[in-house]
Amino acid sequence: LRWGQILAIVLALLLLLLVLGACLAMFVPLVFAAATISLALGIIYIMAHKMLMVLYIPNIIELIGLGLAIDYSLLIVHRFRRELMDDEVISVDEAIAKTMTTAGRTVILSGLSVSIGIATLLLVPVPFVHSLGAAGIVIPIVSVLAALTLQPSMLSILGRRGVTPYKFQGLMARKDLMSGMWARIGRFVIRRPISVLLAALAALALMASSVLWLHVTPSSLTAIPQNLESAQALKIVTERAGHGIITPNEIVIDLGAPHLARTPEVSRARLAFSDLIQKSHEVLLVSTDETATYIDPTEQYIRMFVVGRHDFGAAESQNLVHQIRENFIPRANFPGDAKIYLGGAPAQGVDLVSHLLKSFPWIVLLALGMAYIVLLRAFRSVFLPLKAILMDLTSIAVAYGALVLVFRFGMGSSILGTYRLDQIEAWVLVFLFPVLFGLSMDYEVFIVSRMREAKLHGATNNEAIVEGLAHTGGVVTAAAIILVGALGGLVNGHFAGLQEIGIGLAFGILIDATIIRGLLLPSTMVLLGRWNWWLPAGLARIVNVKASPLEDRETRP
Repeated sequence: LRWGQILAIVLALLLLLLVLGACLAMFVPLVFAAATISLALGIIYIMAHKMLMVLYIPNIIELIGLGLAIDYSLLIVHRFRRELMDDEVISVDEAIAKTMTTAGRTVILSGLSVSIGIATLLLVPVPFVHSLGAAGIVIPIVSVLAALTLQPSMLSILGRRGVTPYKFQGLMARKDLMSGMWARIGRFVIRRPISVLLAALAALALMASSVLWLHVTPSSLTAIPQNLESAQALKIVTERAGHGIITPNEIVIDLGAPHLARTPEVSRARLAFSDLIQKSHEVLLVSTDETATYIDPTEQYIRMFVVGRHDFGAAESQNLVHQIRENFIPRANFPGDAKIYLGGAPAQGVDLVSHLLKSFPWIVLLALGMAYIVLLRAFRSVFLPLKAILMDLTSIAVAYGALVLVFRFGMGSSILGTYRLDQIEAWVLVFLFPVLFGLSMDYEVFIVSRMREAKLHGATNNEAIVEGLAHTGGVVTAAAIILVGALGGLVNGHFAGLQEIGIGLAFGILIDATIIRGLLLPSTMVLLGRWNWWLPAGLARIVNVKASPLEDRETRP
């Protein structure tokens, strides 16, 4: 992962040079990110003494934190420079105050959205996923706090000279952004909103369609770096004895009283179980004639082993677990008062997937509900939060589709150096949803907040759309590319789970910041017109904000 982190930093520096130009301010986001990540890792170090933490949490935090911190810092630095460029007589202190009132508020809202998404992982009753949520929520909170405290002081030290480019001006240094590329894109969308909407939806549907071939797995013994000595030993064993020999199914039966393991009734049940299960094509070996000596020497317990032909995460192995539980054990007719427990890696994997999938709908509902309430208050609109949520769900569907294309169908795997797998790890899907939901909402908040600001200053709906895109489109795209580059470092980790996180987040964010926020967002806002800004009085009282009735809104197209 170290090379991935180095490449992410180099890419971030180059993009900051392109966006901000050759000035001292281009180093501010990196310094800000270093301080933020250091503090976040320090907090996680303390947390690790009190709770279980997954081994690769620091790697995930470093790379996601790098992208997120640079996002927030870049937004504030860019807005600070625009304030100084647009008003040559404004003082540095006044520019900082105005920047923090506008961009600072946006960062708070964005950080809250990301935190809400990641916090839903705390609902998952699986310790390592729980730890991902607990550690993951630290980085947006620390980033926001640093943006409100450290960032203004850094801007004050830089002053006007620190944000003034030397020789190379940068792509966002032009004074009239309303004649730039993103403004032209906005005007193009306004002229053809329906055509743009349909084209964007068709492209997104095509990219997301591969999600229909998505299958989940708890994990895989082959999804680890193959140059490890342990992996090479594993390969030798599996080639000679089969994949299942490493992770057999283990059945422990509590007969309820001592000295029952050798009774005729139990012996018949053992033989019946052995005869039944050996009819399964998935079964390689069966051992039913063992007592659980290490559990209890009184022969109250018996042990049976079932060795399958596939890796414990394979679909065939998971199906065998279900057959043992639902078919073979009941038909063997063990004594009615016996308690039967199926363990081993295959059963643990099935139970893990079951717990994750049961928690997943609650994660989705909580993330959507809380995000809607937060955005309802922030945008003072009924439809803008709903539109934002639907677009986020689209980004997530595209990300899931990308996982299938890359890991199952092998598209680009030779270039990216990714594994070729038939299934995607279940915990990755559960982790991706809230994280990508929060990060995608990040860009929605950046753009729509600027549109709403223009609307409040008297712009029409279409004028606000163009102004919002003109002022934030370039920054959002640059921030997204930096974040994609940071997440690309996870692909260099050579562990399937980390690669899946990196590919899923990177592809989802890239599509979100381009097709979705650049085309789908403005086209839907053009078609909604004045309904974008509608909030009835009754609902406004519930969320404790002022109403935005239609009759008070600009009705021009």
